[in-house]
Amino acid sequence: MGLADRRKVLGCSQEGLAHALGVDRTTVGRWESGRTVPQPPLRPKLAEVLQVDLAGLDSLVAQPRNPVQEFVEPPIRNDSGSGAIDDMIRREFLRAMAVSGALASLAVDQDEVLGEGVRRGSSEDFLRMNTHLWQVYQLARTKGSLYPIVREQLTALSRTLDGRSKATTRALCGVAGDLFQLAGELAFDGNHYTNAAASYTLAASASREAKSFDLWACALVRHAYVEVHEGRHNEAVSILSAAARLAKRGDGTLSTRHWVASVQAEAHAGLGDLNACERALDEADKVQDLTGPGTNGGWLRFDGSRLAEERGARYVQLGRLDLAEKTLTSALEHRALAEGQSYRRRGAVLTDLAAIGAKRRDPEQVVTFGREALQLARESSSGYVARRLRNLRADFGPLVRDSRVAELGAEIGALSTARGEG
Repeated sequence: MGLADRRKVLGCSQEGLAHALGVDRTTVGRWESGRTVPQPPLRPKLAEVLQVDLAGLDSLVAQPRNPVQEFVEPPIRNDSGSGAIDDMIRREFLRAMAVSGALASLAVDQDEVLGEGVRRGSSEDFLRMNTHLWQVYQLARTKGSLYPIVREQLTALSRTLDGRSKATTRALCGVAGDLFQLAGELAFDGNHYTNAAASYTLAASASREAKSFDLWACALVRHAYVEVHEGRHNEAVSILSAAARLAKRGDGTLSTRHWVASVQAEAHAGLGDLNACERALDEADKVQDLTGPGTNGGWLRFDGSRLAEERGARYVQLGRLDLAEKTLTSALEHRALAEGQSYRRRGAVLTDLAAIGAKRRDPEQVVTFGREALQLARESSSGYVARRLRNLRADFGPLVRDSRVAELGAEIGALSTARGEG
């Protein structure tokens, strides 16, 4: 019996189930077809509505496609609903793989290549293409538009690995560690967390084989982001501890260890530990002491320019609204954000300022900043900003009695529905 079968046994429609859970009907449809799985916060309520325990719910949820297939294989339809594997169990397995650095196998063959830039199949050519793709990713309003190119590049790279010397294979594994991190970024921005985790696992494994400690550490940092954004802060702390150890073995002129610290601050804030959070932020701030650029413009971009907004966001998490508002307002006025050079960053700051208004029960502040963030989410199709807005809506509480706040909440809901997110 699958999820749809159980729903029908109870005489419940997709619309009725969606209403009971506070999600859109299309979200229920995606669960039942196996395209996505219910996220952890929704599982207890879903089990209650379906009159099963959590173990019983696990047996009802259809297994989504192999996450790696999103990037290296054509889509395979799987509507059987059988052989379901709980998403959390799979996530734990992927996390363990990433931390231990178990080497993932990559398909092999040579000849076919993406184009002139990778015709010879050398690591230098692939790296130049990767650098270009990262630049496009950073500038693109709609990140998902880059997906087909990244997938082709991954396919070309996997076909190039066969029959190479040990030194060449190691260099190409470094390229793979780079490219799988970009693939994960695309998945994460589109709210496909399992796919993102799988890509970061492959990135960590390939980076380990390449003996590139900074690249490996950054793959783990990105993997930790998946855990942080799903509220699994203890797991994130564990991953980041491994990343910190790797960063110490890396290039001291790079900002890797400082980026690790900045994400550790977010994980500690999620656990309510103000002191640990501030210690990590102070460590991250030491990026200003680096004499060189510290970044490479691709998989490592942390230069400390966003530390003010990150510190403000951490204060919001910790409930220190006075400190948060002052810090975030300053960040919003920063020239880079004011000029709209980063839609995702500006959208996050605006959402945090709206969240402060929600906590203070100030509808004017919620609407002012929330609407601007909503517009940015629409313009950029950013799953990240949309996700932050959904979290904001959950904090509205009694403010929904204000018609302006209620309207904003409805528009946020429509944004999520239009993106087909679950």
